[in-house]
Amino acid sequence: MSTRQIYLESLPRDEALNRLLTALDQVGWGPQTEVVPTTDALGRITAAPVRAHISAPHYNASAVDGVAVKASDTFGATETAPITLRIGVQAHWVDTGDPLPPGCDAVIMVEHVNLLDEGHGQGDRCEILAPVAPWENVRQIGEDVVATEILLPERHPIRPQDMGALLAAGVLEVPVVRRPVVTFIPTGTEIVEPKPDPAPGEIIEFNSRVILSMVREWGGQPVRANIVKDDYDLIRRAVKEAVATSDIVIVNAGSSAGSEDYTVHVLKELGQVLAHGVAIRPGKPVMLGLIDGKPFVGLPGYPVSTWLTADLFVKPLVYRALGLPVPKRPTVRASLARRITSPMGVEEYVRVKLGRVGDRLVATPMSRGAAVISSLVRADGLLVVESDREGIGEGSPVTVELLRPLSEVQETVVVIGSHDTSLDLMGSFLHRKSGYYLSSAHVGSQGGLLALRRGEAHMAGVHLLDAGTGDYNTSYVQKYLGRPALLVLLARREQGFIVPKGNPKGITSFRDLTRPDVRYVNRQRGAGTRLLLDYHLRQEGISPAQVQGYDWELFTHLNVAAAVKAGDADTGLGIRSAAQALDLDFVPVAWEEYELCIPAELESHPGVQAVLELLRDPEFLKAVEALGGYDCSESGRIRRV
Repeated sequence: MSTRQIYLESLPRDEALNRLLTALDQVGWGPQTEVVPTTDALGRITAAPVRAHISAPHYNASAVDGVAVKASDTFGATETAPITLRIGVQAHWVDTGDPLPPGCDAVIMVEHVNLLDEGHGQGDRCEILAPVAPWENVRQIGEDVVATEILLPERHPIRPQDMGALLAAGVLEVPVVRRPVVTFIPTGTEIVEPKPDPAPGEIIEFNSRVILSMVREWGGQPVRANIVKDDYDLIRRAVKEAVATSDIVIVNAGSSAGSEDYTVHVLKELGQVLAHGVAIRPGKPVMLGLIDGKPFVGLPGYPVSTWLTADLFVKPLVYRALGLPVPKRPTVRASLARRITSPMGVEEYVRVKLGRVGDRLVATPMSRGAAVISSLVRADGLLVVESDREGIGEGSPVTVELLRPLSEVQETVVVIGSHDTSLDLMGSFLHRKSGYYLSSAHVGSQGGLLALRRGEAHMAGVHLLDAGTGDYNTSYVQKYLGRPALLVLLARREQGFIVPKGNPKGITSFRDLTRPDVRYVNRQRGAGTRLLLDYHLRQEGISPAQVQGYDWELFTHLNVAAAVKAGDADTGLGIRSAAQALDLDFVPVAWEEYELCIPAELESHPGVQAVLELLRDPEFLKAVEALGGYDCSESGRIRRV
């Protein structure tokens, strides 16, 4: 079957979800009950109010070590006129937790009892120096819990302390809401199980692990089906099997409009399509339906789309099956660092980085690609552009849903600028040694300085060569930042041509880039490495038009190395550590200074001080030099400009 299926519609998100929830109401789909041992009930949701089976304590118990007495026998006792009681007759030795002997209603702590005879036998006497009140130092029946009392209400998540109360009250089993079974079916001829060496064209399947981990966090019972190839009958069979054993069925990929996107046809045959195509971005191809009275969700294949649509459409189903409201993420107000454009009629979810710079919380938009799973790892929050807006202007106040705790965001040092592999290492060391987090975004050296000027970052990584003076960074800081700053040397690093093992094209100079058999990969405009290339091309009298690939731009040294490793390019200018990281060869060109530009007014910031301290840490500097191509002999040097 290869009929191409276009989207049936482009529904607003709320309307699409309401169609599914209404259909589930009509078939009576909702929470189911089961009984589990109390000892296995942690995290489960109570299906009904839970009552105490016995009182706790269920007898009058001594609360201390001492002698149990009848309180009235002690009345009138003073230090000058003590009362003498016989052990075993009027006073009885008890330990904490012992039941009170008959006729006793109080306990005197052992340290307040004076023995008059040796031993503890019949006929021994004790002296009481002060009276005790009735039920003093006694835990009375039902002091904690009274039999038949409601211990836990309905729809209550059972915590460790709740388990203790239940067991203390004799409740050995508890009715709970059954965890909904959520089966995830990954589809696609091109996807394979995770392995270290996938062949070209093979895509590692990881969406199932991401989404089913989310399902487990939400309280569902995740089930992963085997990968199903792009075959109508195979997908149909897998869906039928999943529906028979599950409460919620998810099919990943195959929900779009491609010639091998069979999911909608399977859903049409086995059940009912309620929505196919929702006005969200990313995630438009999501599909919602019903099969045998159970919800069916077709998630798009790109990982960010998969994650977002699961959060928007699967999460409400899991919580509905548990009988709970869908929890909302905490939000913060922030200032948008850069303008966002968005198409009208589409609700767009934008990943952002957050940082508190001065007295402002700044939200910086990240990559909006639906395939970039690493953007979810680095994102601090989500910003929603409503469907009736074409974008949000720079500096506008925005509401951000937090994906990380606000406390972490508040303790983050924001670095925006040129990419360097040592920054990832710095982030690890910084958190271990100071508790601060490091957030880095790679927009090039000039982009970093502009971010500092807009108040979006604490520091910028820069390595901008002034072709006129041969000096690094100073003139650019004065031009683009325009206020006093510190230039702190992170390290001197080696730039050169990244080439395949053995340098098969024999690339040794910038003149080689003009050869017709050499494909070059460049860095983006404003990157220090791009300026270094342009400087040498001018020195050699070479026009950029003579370099095949000059207009192909990537944003990091590792991206350049990956392009060379994949055979898409023969060379690119980058740092030695990037070549070493991917086991490539390296032709040296120049040493340069990679500095951190810090506005002077931020010098006293505790996170900035932690970074400055790290640049004097021998352990960190040794680890940087071990990356290859770094000289840290002057790291931490400060120039004020």
